[in-house]
Amino acid sequence: MLLGGAGLMFARFLRQNDGVTEKTFFYDLSEKKLFAASREALPPIRGLNDEVEDAVRAVVIVVNGNPRDKANRKIAYLEKYPPEFKQQLEKVRSGEADSLPRNARNGFRFVKCVDDTQWHTVSSPEGEKILTEWNVAGPDGKYPIVCTP
Repeated sequence: MLLGGAGLMFARFLRQNDGVTEKTFFYDLSEKKLFAASREALPPIRGLNDEVEDAVRAVVIVVNGNPRDKANRKIAYLEKYPPEFKQQLEKVRSGEADSLPRNARNGFRFVKCVDDTQWHTVSSPEGEKILTEWNVAGPDGKYPIVCTP
């Protein structure tokens, strides 16, 4: 069910996007601000105000069907990796380690809503709920669209 929802979301995203972007949204937890950074960055990354790695990936959506409408954007959820797994992913990228199977990675991917205090693995019931609860049709029948910077 989760993979089907993710596939549907990605298909809608591709259909609505005018091109490929090399950037994605990150959210500085201490500053409480969105900013754009490389899509390749592994969260958490250095935030806006200091050297602390307190910026996490933000999945930003718009519910009115217009991804260019910045006034109606909102954060669906935040995402990060634990430090040990982030180091492992960096080793995989540099060719120093073998990649983990995709299903094993989900236990090391954490998500939460902006106002939540606790992070959850995406494979937990709470994590699955966070990944899917925002992706429902509104009163007009339109589904939210994921935005890029």
